[in-house]
Amino acid sequence: MAKKSKIKVGEVNAFIVSWLKDYSAKSKVNGFVIGISGGVDSAVTSTLCAQTGLTTLCVEMPIHQDSTQVSRGREHIEQLKKRFPNVKNVEADLTSVFETFKSNVPSSDDDAKLYLSLANTRARLRMTTLYYFAGIHGLLVAGTGNKVEDFGVGFYTKYGDGGVDLSPIADLMKSDVYALGKYLEIPESIQNAAPTDGLFGDSRTDEDQLGASYDELEWAMLEAENNKTTDDFSGREKEVFGIYKKLNSGNQHKMNPIPVCLIPKKLK
Repeated sequence: MAKKSKIKVGEVNAFIVSWLKDYSAKSKVNGFVIGISGGVDSAVTSTLCAQTGLTTLCVEMPIHQDSTQVSRGREHIEQLKKRFPNVKNVEADLTSVFETFKSNVPSSDDDAKLYLSLANTRARLRMTTLYYFAGIHGLLVAGTGNKVEDFGVGFYTKYGDGGVDLSPIADLMKSDVYALGKYLEIPESIQNAAPTDGLFGDSRTDEDQLGASYDELEWAMLEAENNKTTDDFSGREKEVFGIYKKLNSGNQHKMNPIPVCLIPKKLK
């Protein structure tokens, strides 16, 4: 199921940079703010934004963060600042904010729900922080989600990392993002690292949480678009396709517009 990107990386890179410039001009803002996680998606997104020549503010927001994620993020930021004079960076350590939040809300006896809720809280604190910096500097919050995450399995936090102004790479599969990352010469430490959302303060990977690799989920997403069903497969393919369909179905509330109760005219 291994996937090799077929995109024309140079042309795709130029297209996204042009799109970012146009959107920024229409929005009458000064540039972009991006949360840097030490992963390939945020590294590629921030590099695309940097190429616009507009202010690109890279924000580190550690919350009990794994040291390897922190070091990869800092390596990328330093590299980016050397390449692009319009890149700036700031660190907002949210660990104490997170701990204060935990101490002021009730706990739960359901450990699984508690850990997940707190993980999503981390993402929402980061979203709030990005919009703070966006507000004081006149910037747009650039999302870092790829197509598999945003429209396939819904692997993001609603109103967390899903709360953005624009999504430069959301029409790119994960394999495409890696291809762009190689083309853009982002640090090899990031290119070679196992993807992780970093929301649990440990070394668990996205694959640990999802039950399948991005290559596998990308394959399943394409098969689903071709109207295949679980009965069309066997073995590991059947298992992966089932994982994809379950996640896709369960996370539609993230991907679809918020339901609005429309009041009949006769009641108004």
